[in-house]
Amino acid sequence: SERRNKRYVRCFARTRQRGGPERNPRFRKHFVARRVSTVHDFLCNGCGDVIVSTTLAPIPLVDVQAQNESLRAELDDAVRSVVSRAQFIGGPAVDAFTEAFAAFCGVKHAVGCANGTEALRLAILGVLGPGDGCAEIITVSHTFAATAEAIVMAGYTPVFVDVDPKTYLMDLDQLADACGPITAAVIPVHLYGQMVDMARLAAWADGRGLAVIEDAAQAHGARFGGVAPGQLSQAASFSFYPGKNLGAWGDAGAVVCNDARIAERIAQLADHGRSDKFTHARVGSNARMDAIQAAVLRVKLGRLDGWNAARRRVAGWYDDLLRSRCDILLPRTAYAPEHVFHLFTVQLTERDAVRKSLSEQGIATGIHYPIPVHDQPAYRKFATGRDALPVTSALCKRILSLPMYPELTRTQAERVAAAVISAAAKTAATALA
Repeated sequence: SERRNKRYVRCFARTRQRGGPERNPRFRKHFVARRVSTVHDFLCNGCGDVIVSTTLAPIPLVDVQAQNESLRAELDDAVRSVVSRAQFIGGPAVDAFTEAFAAFCGVKHAVGCANGTEALRLAILGVLGPGDGCAEIITVSHTFAATAEAIVMAGYTPVFVDVDPKTYLMDLDQLADACGPITAAVIPVHLYGQMVDMARLAAWADGRGLAVIEDAAQAHGARFGGVAPGQLSQAASFSFYPGKNLGAWGDAGAVVCNDARIAERIAQLADHGRSDKFTHARVGSNARMDAIQAAVLRVKLGRLDGWNAARRRVAGWYDDLLRSRCDILLPRTAYAPEHVFHLFTVQLTERDAVRKSLSEQGIATGIHYPIPVHDQPAYRKFATGRDALPVTSALCKRILSLPMYPELTRTQAERVAAAVISAAAKTAATALA
């Protein structure tokens, strides 16, 4: 009744001040059980009033909390173990994770780092050494800015090539034109959970004496033709940002490789350049992985294959539900990869209108990425010219990431797909009117 609803609204407003409505049993009984949204059913306006609607529970883009809750006891024990030893930097927790992660990737070495950006920067320095500001590294602009950031911070100049319009990955056919006498390396970005064809890229680079350093920040567990990141290149870097397929409880990263000398250099660079406790063999920085993050990651690593399989199942649902729509362009998977769907991205002509409609229905979406790196103020000086990257420039206006996480249910996927189809149809009709 209206009176009962008003009472529950007051209950919600009070409990929001006390750590969240989910802790109040009356709220859970009368609202959560009825699938009422705590975000979209109770919205505070500028006057502090509470507005009630009848929308369904919100669907987040990523649900990190659902994953943490399923492993709460194991994660608590792992963190408690680190705290009991009071060894927060390095130590057995970091060693255990890096050894396990190297084995998971099928390589000989893994070095823990403070975050994914530092991992890529250290990988560049470990493979190539510091740049002179002129030597070039070929990469893509359709990526997070950290890819170019790491290149510049290591002393190199990024040279951007376009991406394939179907897979959104580096267009390997453009490498020849981008390669020049001062090219030092290529950094492919394994985007959205799908790998570049590393066998083809490695063969091309080897023939020209170029290093290959993989940005695998979104490719935990991915394969291409059975090959994992780090197996055919000089090194591959990973990010363990909380929202990744393998996410920490804060920032963390790693570099994997098969060369012991590269691994040793990277480990020294990440630890103030130290070769032992009191000897600094090279100029380094403080870019170490902390033990609590390593402990959390070690617990989660054992579930990663299962989580990736669940992501592929969700992607299959989306594909089945959306494939018949000519106004919704789905991501294409190349012939040989094992995609891990860090993100599920579609292309829409009226992307922003569709996104607004989904938001109003409690469905979160993302844009990866709305501004290409070569159009960012900090990196425009590295752009090769206007419209030099037409596919990248077009994607940023059309790309939309739909909710994607292992715990997403078939019912939620159907709701997302129905909302996308309806919103796309409405925006198309409006455009024709």
